[in-house]
Amino acid sequence: MTKPRFDKSKLPSRHVTEGPARAPHRSYFYAMGITEEEIHQPWVGVATCWNEAAPCNIALNRQAQVVKQGVKKGGGTPREFTTITVTDGIAMGHEGMRSSLASRDAIADTVELTMRGHCYDALVGLAGCDKSLPGMMMAMVRLNVPSVFIYGGSILPGRYNGQDITVQDMFEAVGKHQAANLSDAELEIMERVACPSSGACGAQYTANTMACVSEAIGLALLNSSSAPAPYESRDQFCEASGVAVMNLIEKNIRARDIVTRKSLENAARVVGCTGGSTNAALHLPAIANEAGIDFDLFDVADCMKDTPYFVDLRPGGKYVAKDLHEVGGVAVVMKELAKAGLLHLDCMTASGKTLGESLDEIRGEADGRVIHPISNPITKTGGVVALRGNLAPDGAIVKVAGMTEAEQVFTGPARVFECEEDAFEAVKKREYKEGEVIVIRNEGPAGGPGMREMLATTAALSGQGMGKKVALITDGRFSGATRGFCVGHVGPEAAHGGPIALLKNGDMITLNALTGELSVALSDEELAKRKAEWKGPRKTAYTSGAVHKFARLCGGARWGAVTHPGARGESHVYMDQ
Repeated sequence: MTKPRFDKSKLPSRHVTEGPARAPHRSYFYAMGITEEEIHQPWVGVATCWNEAAPCNIALNRQAQVVKQGVKKGGGTPREFTTITVTDGIAMGHEGMRSSLASRDAIADTVELTMRGHCYDALVGLAGCDKSLPGMMMAMVRLNVPSVFIYGGSILPGRYNGQDITVQDMFEAVGKHQAANLSDAELEIMERVACPSSGACGAQYTANTMACVSEAIGLALLNSSSAPAPYESRDQFCEASGVAVMNLIEKNIRARDIVTRKSLENAARVVGCTGGSTNAALHLPAIANEAGIDFDLFDVADCMKDTPYFVDLRPGGKYVAKDLHEVGGVAVVMKELAKAGLLHLDCMTASGKTLGESLDEIRGEADGRVIHPISNPITKTGGVVALRGNLAPDGAIVKVAGMTEAEQVFTGPARVFECEEDAFEAVKKREYKEGEVIVIRNEGPAGGPGMREMLATTAALSGQGMGKKVALITDGRFSGATRGFCVGHVGPEAAHGGPIALLKNGDMITLNALTGELSVALSDEELAKRKAEWKGPRKTAYTSGAVHKFARLCGGARWGAVTHPGARGESHVYMDQ
C-alpha cells in the first residue's frame, strides 16, 4: 500500500471534515455535490477579486475555473470565493479614491477571515487591479499557508492615430482638452478605443509593477504574470498554479518560506529596473509586515539605488506589458539581474524550486529594445528614488524613470493646497506659475483619509505641457501612471504634524533625486515655532465607516500604512492550530 500524499491529520481542514463530530459539517458538503473522496482531500481556497467594476478584474472568474481544474488534477478539493476590489482608474480624481488603499487591507482581512472560518489548507489568489495584488499577497503571508498568486493579466493597448495608447493618455487628454489643444470629438474617439479588452492598465503602473513583484518575490510561477488577460495561454498558467499549490501542501512549503528578506530585496530590484510604480514602496513594507520582517521605504530604495534601469516600459519609457510578454517577460528581466549578481538565487518559489533553479529553465535573452542588456542599461541606477530631509524625516518617494539628471534637481517656491480638489481646480484654471513646487497636503493615510492618488492633477499638468516646469510634493500617493518630478509619501504626514503641515506659500523647497534630498529653507527654530502655532490636523467628514476605521488604525507610509502589528505580535499560527 502506497503512503498517501497528504497527511490530513496535520491540515486545518480536518476540523471540518474528519471524525463523527463533524457529521453536521459534512452534511453541508454533500448538499453541494462534494463526494466523500473530495471531503477527505486537502481543501484549497481559490480566491478572486472578480467584479464588474472595470476590465481589470472581469476575466478572473473564468480564470478561477481553470485553477480549480488544476487543484483537482493535483489531488485537492478547490473552494472558490470572492472578495472586494476597488479599481483605481474608476476611483481616480474624486472621493472614491479614499476607498482605494483601505481596500488593500480589507481584501487581506476578508480573505483571511474566509480561510480561517472554513479551515482551508492552502490558497490560490487571483487579482487584477492595483490594491488587490498586494492585498491578496498580504493574506497569503499573514495566514502562512501554502500559496500561489496569479495575476489576471494586462489589458491590450488601444490604437489612435497609428500609436499605442493607454488609460494614461486619457487622463492626459483631459489636460489637453482643458487647454483647448484637443477637441470634443477627438476626446470622444480616444475614450472609445483606449481600452480594447479585459485586463489591468497596460503599462508599468501599479498593477503590472506588483505583478512583476509576485514573480520576483516567489509567490507566482515564472512567466505567469506577463500574458495579457485575453490570451488563452493564461489558462496554462492557471492550471499549473492549481497543481503547484498541491505540491506545496505535500512539501509543507508555506508563504513565509517564500517571502523572506532576500525575496523582498529581489522584488524591490525588479521594481527598480523596470521603472515601476512608487506604490511598491508602500506595498512591499506591508507584505513584509505580515511576515514580521523589518523592510521599510528606505530598504526598498536602497535596493533600487544600485539597480540599473534597463526595461523600457511606459510611463517613463516606450512599451507596454504586451511588449514585455513578447520578449520573454519578467523571467528574462530577472536573468539580466542575475548576470550582475543582483538577485538572491537561493530563494524558494511557488514552483517548489529555488529562483536560481527556475531561471535556469528560461531560454530567453534581452532583446535590446524592450529589455536592454544590464551591461548597457538605460540608466545606471533604478527608476525609483527615496528622498529625505527636514521636510520629510520619515522619507518620501519619487519615480525618476525617463527623467534626465538635470530634471532630477528642482528648487522653487511652495504653492500650498490643503487637498487634491483645490490643487486640481487651480491647475485647471492655470492658477500656478512655472518654477513652483505645488504642495498638496492632508492626503496621507490618516489625514486624507485614505492616501489618495493624485493622477488627475499630475495628468492635467502634463496635458498642459507643464509636467517638467513645476514639481509636486504630497503626503498622498501617485498613480503608477504619473510622470514628472512628483514626490509622494512625504512623512510624517500633515495629520501627524509632519513638516509638510507647516509649509506656507513662498517657502523655498529643494528636491534632489541625485542626492536624495527633500528640504525646505527653514531653520529648525522656525519649524519649531510653526509647530507650536499649528492648530492640529484638518477635520474630516469621515467619522464612521471603513475609511474612518482605516484612518484610525493605519501607521505611517514609510512602513506601508499597515493596520495591525503583523507577525511580530503573533502568538497564534493558523496552519498549526
